[in-house]
Amino acid sequence: MQLKWLEDFIVLAQERSFTRAAELRHVTHPAFGRRIRALEAWAGTPLVDRGGGPVTLTPAGLSFLETAGQLARNLAQSHEELQSLAGRQARTVTLATGRTLARTVVADWLVRLQPILQGGELCIRTRALADTVALLERNEADFSLVYHHPALAVRLDARQFMHVTVASDRLVPISRATAQGQALHRFGQDHLPVPYLAYAPQLALGRLVEDHLAHNPNAPRLQRVVECDSADAHYEYVQKGLGVAWLPWSMVHADCLAKRLAPAGDARMEVRFDVRLYRPKRRLGPLAEALWKALAQR
Repeated sequence: MQLKWLEDFIVLAQERSFTRAAELRHVTHPAFGRRIRALEAWAGTPLVDRGGGPVTLTPAGLSFLETAGQLARNLAQSHEELQSLAGRQARTVTLATGRTLARTVVADWLVRLQPILQGGELCIRTRALADTVALLERNEADFSLVYHHPALAVRLDARQFMHVTVASDRLVPISRATAQGQALHRFGQDHLPVPYLAYAPQLALGRLVEDHLAHNPNAPRLQRVVECDSADAHYEYVQKGLGVAWLPWSMVHADCLAKRLAPAGDARMEVRFDVRLYRPKRRLGPLAEALWKALAQR
């Protein structure tokens, strides 16, 4: 028995799709299927009905689901208790977030939170949106910092978790600037498609942009030239003049003021979103509570 098999099974039961569950667990579809079959071999009975349509659990699978969840929680709690015995928990706070938020919002926090962090440590774990939430649910993180927008679903039980909005930002279509400070690639220019630097679909920013383009009657003509799962990489590609990418304003505003970069469209092309900090409702360690108090009073 391996812990990852239990976690795979729990995610599969939640998502009801092998493809989606494998994506969330960051493994290939065949590898994910092998792990589920290994769990069934250990259990000695099928746990999943592999018929057509959404995945369903067999009666044995439904019975085992509760046990699997309890086992995973117990292991997480045991890990937490061991950390406490070692004295690490009292001076360590774990924050689960995305790579872009770690570079923008968290970087700003680290400057003003230095007096509180003296003698302590902030462990930052960068993951995809679903994984940051999962780390919080499994008690492997004290906080989860995530994007909030109607196009993004964060499934956290309000009876166990609470949140505060800590920032607002916007995704702006950005291009390299010309010597005159104008966007090198502009929407509506010569009625030609604009080279588009797209996010990978599993990225939260990618889902925001694609939802915006799908429902915006003023959406420009775009020609996909690159797909990447990193906003940092797109920032570099934009600087090299390769095309237009929707980047957080918090990441590019200094470059736009310096006229190194420029917006490729007007405000109708922007995607506004909030940034939320989630935590368990139970009391955390002294350092985590001090950080929460400081951040909640922004």
